[in-house]
Amino acid sequence: MVFNVMNYGAVADGNTDNSKVFEYVFNKACQSEGINLVLIPRGTYMLWPIMLKGPCKGQVEFQIKGTLKAPTDKASTVNVYYWIAFQYIDQLILTGGGKLDGQGLAAWNVYSCNVDPNCKALPISLRLDFVTNSRISHLSSINSKSAHVNVFACEHVRFDHIHIIAPKDSPNTDGIHIGSSSNIDIFNSIIATGDDCVSLSPGSKDINIQDVKCGPGHGISVGSLGGVPNEEDVSGLTVTHSTFIGTQNGLRVKTWAMPYSNNVFNLTFENIIMENVDNPIIIDQQYCPLRNCKKGDSQVQIRDVKFRNITGTSSSKIAVAFDCSKSKPCENIELNNINLTYNGAGGPATSLCSNAKGHFNLRGHVMACLLCLSCSDYDGPSYVCNPVLESTLLFPSISEITQYRAPIGFGYDPLNDEY
Repeated sequence: MVFNVMNYGAVADGNTDNSKVFEYVFNKACQSEGINLVLIPRGTYMLWPIMLKGPCKGQVEFQIKGTLKAPTDKASTVNVYYWIAFQYIDQLILTGGGKLDGQGLAAWNVYSCNVDPNCKALPISLRLDFVTNSRISHLSSINSKSAHVNVFACEHVRFDHIHIIAPKDSPNTDGIHIGSSSNIDIFNSIIATGDDCVSLSPGSKDINIQDVKCGPGHGISVGSLGGVPNEEDVSGLTVTHSTFIGTQNGLRVKTWAMPYSNNVFNLTFENIIMENVDNPIIIDQQYCPLRNCKKGDSQVQIRDVKFRNITGTSSSKIAVAFDCSKSKPCENIELNNINLTYNGAGGPATSLCSNAKGHFNLRGHVMACLLCLSCSDYDGPSYVCNPVLESTLLFPSISEITQYRAPIGFGYDPLNDEY
C-alpha cells in the first residue's frame, strides 16, 4: 500500500513544519501488514526533529524523492541529538533519490567540542538505532550540523549509492559513524565532508566498505578508542577498491593513551588509491585532539592488520606512520605492495615506526621499509632488511617526525643512510 504524505496534509513550501504529518503517515504504514511505502514526492519539506519508531507489522519503504530541510532555530539545534531517527525497525528500506539538507552552516559557528569536552550536542542528520536487515540507498545528505549518519546497535544494514557533502572545514561532520553494530556494508558511495568519511567506534564488527570515494575529509578511521572504561572490541573491518582524494588521513587507527583496555583486530585495507593524502597509512596510539592530554601508554591492543596493494601520492613526507603503544605493541602488522610517492621538498616519502611488530615485502617499486617489521618475500640485497635493526631500532613518536626517517623505496642502506 502507498501512503503519499501529500494526501495527509504535507506542505512542500520549504517553510511549513511537516514533522507531525510524516510521523502520522509513518505510523499508519508501520502498523499495516505486508509491504507499505511512504512516499515523499518532489518538493522541499521543512521538517522539525522527528523520531520514527517500530517495531512494524510489515515492511516499510520510506521513499524520499524531494528535499527534506532541517530547521535552524536554537531549540531544534543546540543540545539536540538527532534530526531524523529510525528506531527498532526490521527490513526498512530508505531510498528515493532525494536529499537531506541539514543546514549546518547555521550551527557550525557554535560548535566548540574541539576545545570543550562538555560542549552541547548538535543534531545528527540521520540516526539508525536498533535497525536490522535494512537498506539505505540512492540518497544525498548535505551540510549536516553534526554527523551525517549514525549507526548504533544495528545488524545487517547495507548502504549503497549514498552521496554525502559538506565543506572540508565543517566541524564534526562525520560521513557514516558506526558503533555497537555488526555486518554493516557501505558500497558505491561518495563521501566529501569535514571529518571522517567513515568512523568506527567501540562494538563495530564485520564492517565491509567497498568502492567508496572519500575526500575531502579525515579518511576512514577506526576510533578513537580507549577513552573510557569497558569499551567493546572492534574487529572484522574490510576496506577495498576505494579512493582517497585530498584527505587529512587515509587509513587510520587512533586510540587514546589512557589506562582503558580493549582490542582492535582483523582489519584489512586492500586495493586502495591515494591522491595527495596527508597521512596515507597511520596508526596513532597517542591520539589527542584537545592538545592537553597527559602522555602515557595506550592499553588498546591492535593486531592482525593488513595493508595490501596501496598506491598513489602522499602530500606529506611521512607516508606510513605507526606510533603504537610501548606496553602493548601492535602485533602482526602486514604491509604488502605499498606504492606511495611524495614529490615535495625534502626528498622521497619516508616512514615512521614505533613499537610495531609484523612483516612487509618489497614487491612494490616504492615500498615502506619499516625497520621494526621483519622483511619477507624479497630476494634483493640483504642490507635492505637488517635483522639487528629489525629487532632493536624503534622510531620515536609521530610528533617527533624529524628524526630517524626510513626512506620508502629500494636500495636504502639502513646502516649508512644512503641510497
